[in-house]
Amino acid sequence: MKKKLRAFIFEELIFVAEPEKFSDEDDLLEAGLDSMGIMRLIMFIEDNYSITLPDTEIEPDNVQTFKALEQWILRHKNA
Repeated sequence: MKKKLRAFIFEELIFVAEPEKFSDEDDLLEAGLDSMGIMRLIMFIEDNYSITLPDTEIEPDNVQTFKALEQWILRHKNA
């Protein structure tokens, strides 16, 4: 899951010179993920993982890092 997310984010949403050095704890928002990017990311996640992420949960804590994204997805995938 993480590999697919990383590929989408670094190919479509933000530019990072060395994405392989971007850790699961690094801040995606500081790296350039903006509100339009977050919406595209959510649509990507919902389409690829057949889940619905509630609008009420779209907050920095859930999209700030790869680790946070993965946990958010898993909470809804396992629900």
